[in-house]
Amino acid sequence: MKHIAQSWKALIVTVALTLPTMAFAAGPGMVKDGMLTDHKGMTLYTFDNDTGGKSACTGQCAENWPPLKAPADEKAEGKWTIIQRDDGTMQWAFDGKPLYYFVQDKKPGDMTGDKKMDKWHVLQGPKM
Repeated sequence: MKHIAQSWKALIVTVALTLPTMAFAAGPGMVKDGMLTDHKGMTLYTFDNDTGGKSACTGQCAENWPPLKAPADEKAEGKWTIIQRDDGTMQWAFDGKPLYYFVQDKKPGDMTGDKKMDKWHVLQGPKM
């Protein structure tokens, strides 16, 4: 009986250590320092003009605010969804909000796009 109890404890510890990494594998981003970033630590933004899970940022806007592209083989899971852009490419969204980078962010942790034109925002501390 003692051996079985030790085996269960080992299994529980293994599962507990594995779950945090599995949670981040489900989507293209993570919460870092209270904000949503990609897995490299680059800040992700939302745009107030986006409505109904559709991106309103195209053309020159998309050059300044590149969308967080979703590869064709990716699957949506939980709050992570995938939307189709007007040009037919796929883009990640979180909780229904399409996600973007900002071209002036050069290194992980940069947030130079936050509150630009009062329409661009860092997504603060979402629950993954």
